[in-house]
Amino acid sequence: MARYGDLDYARLTKAGFALGVCLFAFGAVGSALGPAVVGPLPGWERTLLVEGEVAGILIAFVSVFGFGIVLPLTE
Repeated sequence: MARYGDLDYARLTKAGFALGVCLFAFGAVGSALGPAVVGPLPGWERTLLVEGEVAGILIAFVSVFGFGIVLPLTE
């Protein structure tokens, strides 16, 4: 048995990266098209969309480096 159980690192890396990209895209598209579609956005919605972009970038990088590089090397 492996040190961290039977983790499928390739699947976890791809899924985490895809989640990060989707979150980033949702924040970017929402920030760009939201005011054009519904008018001025309230402050909490703009903050949520910007934080979604930042979280998407962080999740994508952490999943690639964590599940794709670091954990397989420590097996």
